[in-house]
Amino acid sequence: YISKMVPTSDKGRFYGFGRVFSGKIATGQKVRILGPNYVAGKKTELWVKNIQRTVIMMGRYTEQVADVPAGNTCALVGVDQYLLKSGTIVTAEDAHTIKTMKFSVSPVVRCAVEPKNSADLPKLVEGMKRLAKSDPMVLCYTEESGEHIIAASGELHLEICLQDLQQDFMGTEVKVSDPVVSFRETCAAKSNQTCLAKSANKHNRLFVEADSLGAELCTAIDDGDIFAGAEAKTQGRKLADDFGWDVSEARKIWAFGPEGTGPNLFVDTTKGVNYLLEIKESVVGGFAWATQNGPLCEEQMRGCRFNLMDVVLHADAIHRGMGQIMPTARRVCFSSLMTAEPGLLEPVYLCNISVPQDAMGNVYGVLTQRRGHVFSEEQRPGTPQMTLLAYLPVMESFGFTADLRSNTGGKAFPQCSFDHWEPMSGAVYGGGKVAETILAVRARKGLKDGIPEISQYLDKL
Repeated sequence: YISKMVPTSDKGRFYGFGRVFSGKIATGQKVRILGPNYVAGKKTELWVKNIQRTVIMMGRYTEQVADVPAGNTCALVGVDQYLLKSGTIVTAEDAHTIKTMKFSVSPVVRCAVEPKNSADLPKLVEGMKRLAKSDPMVLCYTEESGEHIIAASGELHLEICLQDLQQDFMGTEVKVSDPVVSFRETCAAKSNQTCLAKSANKHNRLFVEADSLGAELCTAIDDGDIFAGAEAKTQGRKLADDFGWDVSEARKIWAFGPEGTGPNLFVDTTKGVNYLLEIKESVVGGFAWATQNGPLCEEQMRGCRFNLMDVVLHADAIHRGMGQIMPTARRVCFSSLMTAEPGLLEPVYLCNISVPQDAMGNVYGVLTQRRGHVFSEEQRPGTPQMTLLAYLPVMESFGFTADLRSNTGGKAFPQCSFDHWEPMSGAVYGGGKVAETILAVRARKGLKDGIPEISQYLDKL
């Protein structure tokens, strides 16, 4: 199993670093390289190649060896063209991939980068590809506005990535925007009405209600306890027992979104609708599109459940194609979310701060300024050091370490890691923190001014 890519002294090439689980791997051996999305029996993400060299890595030295037996870690040369970040290497014809690693943190801090000299753009793109390869946690992608975005798990992580990008992977300077935080759009209650959207040709109608999934179910989906593609019967029973769902509805989950795995569900609660399965794909497509870019400020949705209440379809197949149904499904997801007490979730860090007792007051001061709160403190036995556990919104965490050190004379040592998503206080249409944030995000993304009104998405009968 190859768990990560390690940059070599040779610019742009990588060792595939991993562990041998059984048998042995040798130089020149013919192997099957399986990508993370390989499905047994299919040809996608499968390459049959020879291993060029096997290398043992010891600290900063690398030693070339003929073969490596099971249980050891080793680095392989010649697999980096095929694998992006991780993958499985086997010799057996019918082997499956090893499950990809799940990281406990998610990339929540993003910034846009552009080269100082516009002639270096190809270098930047190439550099970002290499950066994405070398660090399994970093996300590099291009926004629709053409910005190049690097997403990392925190301020420090982002700083290191940018330094690597400039010095190792590119060799030229880049301009960096201020770091920005990802949000999630959510709903807090059930829709106060069933929302209707008509297709462009007015022949098809979708009726949908939104509802909140609840934090426990979101966590279960994140942890992979509830997942797409599970057997409907067993999963339905689990949803009914653990989360109080109706069994018949729990068996009719059409899709998870965004990207087919996220913590939003589309549930078919209709009874006896003609031609329903013919439009399933289009509706799911519209749902995936809606959950990827929500109505408030085009951030992903989280913790929303959409119930398809009723559908009226044209009898003629030509009038209910993808182009008619998909945008309609997206609009109806938007309007139903906006009738269900919409809100924003912001990411929150769990901060572990180690500080001597005499400097504790200052720590509380800094945290309070930044909307943080301490929820546990304990003394380490036999030392004057206290360990504080606090929640701190990621939005407020920029410059937190420096601030904390200057206020405590360098005695406090914080460590932050992403912990959970927290609803922001206030109503979307009532002014306050949420509305300010939405407007700021919309301005940054160059979207239309003002928070969208529900009338933009809701159709009348």
